[in-house]
Amino acid sequence: MATTSTTALHPQFRPPLRAPGRHRPLRQPSYPSFARACPRTPIRASAASASAPAQREATAGVPWGCEIESLESSASLERWLIDSGLPEQRLAIQRVDVGERGLVALKNIRKGEKLLFVPPALVVTADSEWSRPEVGDVMKRNAVPDWPLIATYLISEASLEGSSRWSSYIAALPRQPYSLLYWTRAELDAYLVASPIRERAIQRITDVIGTYNDLRDRIFSKHSDLFPEEVFNIETFLWSFGILFSRLVRLPSMDGRVALVPWADMLNHSPEVETFLDFDKSSQGIVFTTDRSYQPGEQVFISYGKKSSGELLLSYGFVPKEGTNPNDSVELLVSLDKSDKCYKGKLQALKRNGLSASESFPLRVTGWPVELMAYAFLVVSPPDMSQRFEEMAVAASNKNSTKPGFNYPELEEQALQFILDCCESNIAKYTKYLEGGNGSPQVSTNAKQANRTLLLKQLAKDLCISERRILYRTQYILRRRLRDMRGGELRALSLFNGLRKLFK
Repeated sequence: MATTSTTALHPQFRPPLRAPGRHRPLRQPSYPSFARACPRTPIRASAASASAPAQREATAGVPWGCEIESLESSASLERWLIDSGLPEQRLAIQRVDVGERGLVALKNIRKGEKLLFVPPALVVTADSEWSRPEVGDVMKRNAVPDWPLIATYLISEASLEGSSRWSSYIAALPRQPYSLLYWTRAELDAYLVASPIRERAIQRITDVIGTYNDLRDRIFSKHSDLFPEEVFNIETFLWSFGILFSRLVRLPSMDGRVALVPWADMLNHSPEVETFLDFDKSSQGIVFTTDRSYQPGEQVFISYGKKSSGELLLSYGFVPKEGTNPNDSVELLVSLDKSDKCYKGKLQALKRNGLSASESFPLRVTGWPVELMAYAFLVVSPPDMSQRFEEMAVAASNKNSTKPGFNYPELEEQALQFILDCCESNIAKYTKYLEGGNGSPQVSTNAKQANRTLLLKQLAKDLCISERRILYRTQYILRRRLRDMRGGELRALSLFNGLRKLFK
């Protein structure tokens, strides 16, 4: 997504795509790192309207698309794709236990086989031909980046219904994507009050609304004949961005181009596989290579990337079963103590290295990053160690790629106790939420809304249980290490006192 000086259209707004990739061990950015294909780049975007998410009500959905479990629209999609050049498939769309709809093996599939072979002509990219060329010309003249360009393209094609070549594809897309973009602010505040994902969801909604506001003010309002507000509005943009967050992939063998790949985007995620979508030059199609075998009738999976359960809920609207996600993590917020005599000096050291007085670091079942330990050393360090503040801040920022074995034995117990205190404070928040009835922003007499409320509460509960589990594990490790350290100190002190008595 190129940045341009001729537009203020959030040129850096490039939400992460589906793909496995390098999982950064330090602080999580505003967005999940990757999605269903190959590495995505995390981005930040300012917003034109920060208060908008709080005002938005639950949407009834757009006038196109289908219910998430619809097989009829999926069958029509398959017929259209085959008529348009998709080769014979060894997979079929069926209703599945994981993901509502999914691709299921029709025949025995061996490990290492290439599947799908979706031709590039059936892939939606920033270069796709617009059914209304004059609309596309305006967008491209204004150098709109790929993400908002494709989002606008989807809406434009969807509004044309049967006259768009993509009508069968759009009809098979969910009318309301499973995404936190579709949670109201009241729902986020009530159900995700204990989870760090709440803030990331609010920021994501704010960024999408800000992007829409820029497009409206700089392009749509000046070409209202091409961009009528009844079609190009915040609800349709929330829908199109919801589709992009959950389905857009980056294809490394096509120079990293981002794309929507019909048929392939019916594949669901499993943490047990690592295969992802890419362009195969030999067959000239979008494929993935199986990394396990499948029996007829068995659902076939790809990886959306090494994502935490919170990231999967944020973009895709589901939470893996507790204990099944090996990539699970939870962000731990740590802060400097404002009453610390060295607060100003520590803060300056952090700022020089791109950090602030409060930072989040990912905890995993397997442990915590060295950057968190460095930050904790800085927090607890006394005034006589002020000359070490800078090296601690550098280590906490992950700027030193060589990662020397820094350690401050005299501070280790205090640093571990600091992290433990932060963990236990977070555990208390999760426990309060989970044991407090899980809250509800409103009581609805509408059956559909009541079912939605039950679904959201269950998703939030599952996420909080998974995240609290990691905190409990970290708490256990920290307590045991501190006990061993203090036990060793007591033994050493006892030995020392014994020796003193011996020589008296």
